[in-house]
Amino acid sequence: MRLANKVVVVTGGANGIGRALCRRFAAEGAKAVVVADLQASMAEQVAKEFGGIAVQTDVAQEADVVRLVERVTQKYGVIDLFCSNAGVGVSGGVNAPDGDWERSWQVNVMAHVYAARAVLPGMLARGEGYLLQTVSAAGLLTQLGSAPYSVTKHAALAFAEWLAITHGDQGIKVSALCPMGVRTDMLKRAEFGGGAFLLESAVEPEQVAEDIVKGLDEETFLILPHPEVAEFFARKATEYDRWLRGMRRLQANTQPLKTVV
Repeated sequence: MRLANKVVVVTGGANGIGRALCRRFAAEGAKAVVVADLQASMAEQVAKEFGGIAVQTDVAQEADVVRLVERVTQKYGVIDLFCSNAGVGVSGGVNAPDGDWERSWQVNVMAHVYAARAVLPGMLARGEGYLLQTVSAAGLLTQLGSAPYSVTKHAALAFAEWLAITHGDQGIKVSALCPMGVRTDMLKRAEFGGGAFLLESAVEPEQVAEDIVKGLDEETFLILPHPEVAEFFARKATEYDRWLRGMRRLQANTQPLKTVV
């Protein structure tokens, strides 16, 4: 997909990767870039930069996602690319509060489901459309120190795979963005301790946006701003027990993140 003259929606568009995406899509000549975010004023600030529109949206609420899609469709007629980018990260293992598990599930998984429910009918009717879902390298690998993040990101990846398999022959394209550390506010707020390895390999949101534009152009399912993730994933798939032992060693030498990326 080329972005020129396309109508694009980006959730979580007021900060970090989402903001970088909105700016880059506008620079690529998109017909319209819709900045959807829970933080209305910040979304408006970003939209004003390139003449886009801002829509306050809580992606954990299906009614909000439906309202977002209806508003954009009424204004522009179609949505060519829907970027489910919003996400949350919390720390904790099996004893993480139920509220953290529920919020992680709603934002990291169900938001993708709500978006697909809302946009797929129109895309299928036209025989074309693109879904970009921000997952994480944690969806392919894991996240030390956060069971809710790891579990929900695995689920998000599984849903993206299902969409690609189920609707790929009906003109629907799907890409899953799976970066490791990205220099966003979420990363800056994290208390890393020994987890500084994520900071050391972190990339700028603008680099991620560059990789996404390339991935969309090539219609690649996995978009990996950190190429080494493919190698780690291959090791996991072919030598699972060895990979698990290696991750335990890494965990033993790492202070688990209190806030994940």
